[in-house]
Amino acid sequence: MRFDVLTLFPGMLEAVLGDSIIGRARRAGIIDIHFTDIRDYTKNKHRKVDDYPYSGGGGMLMSPEPVYKAYMSIAGGLSYKPYTVYMSPQGSVFTQDTAVKLAKLDHIVILCGHYEGIDQRVLDEIVDAEISIGDFVLTGGEIPAMAVIDTVSRLIPGVLAGSGSYENESHFKGLLEHPQYTRPYEWHGKKVPDVLMSGNHALIDKWKHEQSLIATYEKRPDMLKKAWITEEDADFVKRYSEKREETRNED
Repeated sequence: MRFDVLTLFPGMLEAVLGDSIIGRARRAGIIDIHFTDIRDYTKNKHRKVDDYPYSGGGGMLMSPEPVYKAYMSIAGGLSYKPYTVYMSPQGSVFTQDTAVKLAKLDHIVILCGHYEGIDQRVLDEIVDAEISIGDFVLTGGEIPAMAVIDTVSRLIPGVLAGSGSYENESHFKGLLEHPQYTRPYEWHGKKVPDVLMSGNHALIDKWKHEQSLIATYEKRPDMLKKAWITEEDADFVKRYSEKREETRNED
């Protein structure tokens, strides 16, 4: 998998994506990440890439030509068009399902905007999809780009120890992850649940699944409504809900 990021701040991305799991995967050659400084493709002696928008309004807009030239420095010599994503608050919200789809691609270009955005003409010409990481506005696309690269990279074979490292995580199957515990066995008077000490893998798996259902019901009931669950799961959630309501009434 190759990522190319078009940005005004390549050092910002390198500082994060050059370390930890993603950094190790890059050094191992499992994923390939390159950062292209859009300022390198402006003719302005001050490396200026923005200008005033037509019709007025507050703020500045990134000019189309430096963005296009930066993009063509990557795509110009290819026999295919790399899938190009613009990180934008107007885009579709990024989810784990989106990450799974992107992980099946071989080459992704991510465009990071700044100021009030980018001239629409170059977006129309090079962008395949606009993606947002949430319904809020940041100062630029770099932080969202890092989130997308990190999430997608973890799904690439070899980046993590095995598929089990992500298949049991929150959101992967539409449910939140179950609670987890490590040593010591007792901490601040609280003990690790007995089932996890039992050695009975069937019971442990059952407990983990039920705890995932409970966590999703308590924290993200909107996800539970959309998740594919069995009738047995639905019955479990119903019983848990009724018991929880009885406890509340007693209090």
